[in-house]
Amino acid sequence: MNNLFPRLIRWTLAGSLLSVCLSAQAELQTREIDYQVDGETFTGYLAYDDAHSGTRPGVLIVHEWWGHGEYVRQRAEMLAKLGYAAFALDMYGSDKYAEHPSQANEFMQAVMSDKEAAKARFTEALSVLREQPMVAPDDIAALGYCFGGAVVLNMARAGVDLDGVVSYHGMLAAESPAQPGDVKAAVRVFNGEADPMVPAQQVADFEAEMRQADVDYELVNYAGAQHGFTNPEATELGRQFELPLSYDASADADSWHKTQQFLEDLFR
Repeated sequence: MNNLFPRLIRWTLAGSLLSVCLSAQAELQTREIDYQVDGETFTGYLAYDDAHSGTRPGVLIVHEWWGHGEYVRQRAEMLAKLGYAAFALDMYGSDKYAEHPSQANEFMQAVMSDKEAAKARFTEALSVLREQPMVAPDDIAALGYCFGGAVVLNMARAGVDLDGVVSYHGMLAAESPAQPGDVKAAVRVFNGEADPMVPAQQVADFEAEMRQADVDYELVNYAGAQHGFTNPEATELGRQFELPLSYDASADADSWHKTQQFLEDLFR
């Protein structure tokens, strides 16, 4: 008995030190990944927390109309800290980030005018995410902001194999409306009720489309919220370019909380 206590103390201390060492080593991992689509190079951003062992669900994130920048990378890191492997994809091509709305519109229209090319860019990024060793390839969702919101909704309409999609202040109009049986993903939409880019009729048409196609969907309309309400830089960008953009901290926080619950429900 007298010899047992020193051994217990040593084991306890050793276990504590091991725990401290593991905690110190476990941290957020990020890296850029270049990939090719039709001979063009695209650059995505992978984030995951190596404190989580084994595989975990993956989340694709599609950027705003400005392009792949710091904002979408920050969202990827936020998801990584929640235990997901997040990949902020690139829909425009490496180093294509707009400094002016006219350039952003040019980039966006080049993608939206060719549905097959847009789908190829999205699905190649989806393949990149699925190939990562820490990702459970059958557990994938996609989030999109502004332009990205329209992209993820269109990918869901096209029947891309996703568990769920979330659109934040994205366009809701459909060039090819969803048909019954086509949409595999559960759909969540967070919209600013005061967003002039998404008028009330577009919201009503979208909800009718989802109901007609028997899609698992929910739409949240935030009273007074304008376009870009999740991006803290939106208000300044709106002032700078005289655009109806504005950050709304309450709508941002609530939509992120609801997104976390949605993802937890998808992958439980």
